[in-house]
Amino acid sequence: MGDTPAPDHAGHRARLRARLLGESEGMADYELVEYLLALAIPRRDTKPLAKALLREFGSLAQLISADPDALRRVDGMGDTAVAALKIVQATSLRMLKGALHEKPLLSSWDALLDWLRADMAPTGIERVRVLYLNSRNMLIRDEVASEGSIDQSAIYVREVVKRALELGAAAIILVHNHPSGSAEPSRQDIAITRDIAEAAGRLGIVLHDHIIVGGSDYRSLRAMGLI
Repeated sequence: MGDTPAPDHAGHRARLRARLLGESEGMADYELVEYLLALAIPRRDTKPLAKALLREFGSLAQLISADPDALRRVDGMGDTAVAALKIVQATSLRMLKGALHEKPLLSSWDALLDWLRADMAPTGIERVRVLYLNSRNMLIRDEVASEGSIDQSAIYVREVVKRALELGAAAIILVHNHPSGSAEPSRQDIAITRDIAEAAGRLGIVLHDHIIVGGSDYRSLRAMGLI
């Protein structure tokens, strides 16, 4: 009845599907979201909702990476529709990260940055991650070492070095995000980086870099000459 799609909806979705299976490059962002939502909400015209979501969140990337609670606050977005968007994010991140296991990270720097920005830029809290590498600079483990302000982690240095020894890591890369959107390192960022570099170096473990992600931007403390 009221929520049964009009006949032209089926034809419109069929045309969208044909474009997706053919030449999808010319499709607008709202059309991609529209078709994705149509799979989750098949008995509704999802074009208005797709456009409303993009207006609310600003871009396709920000929409896909948005917090589930924020998505639910948009009228018409239930758990099934939210999950449809989040599976795109999860799949994208899995693909980006998967490519990093195939060769040394230092020779895959652009791919590494793409993955880190996609994964960490949308996070609303400050999160510190450590990438542990073997002697060939292949990724052994990616772990969250701390959440919250970096200067609140009193045992951070000891824990990072201890974990590197447990994993038999030869090198590490530190990563953390600035939810403010600015990627500029603070004095505390620089100080703790140098503390970790010194502590790890005493045990023959190399700190390759500390990458700070802020929005779509990033800073490498190594490139800035701060390590």
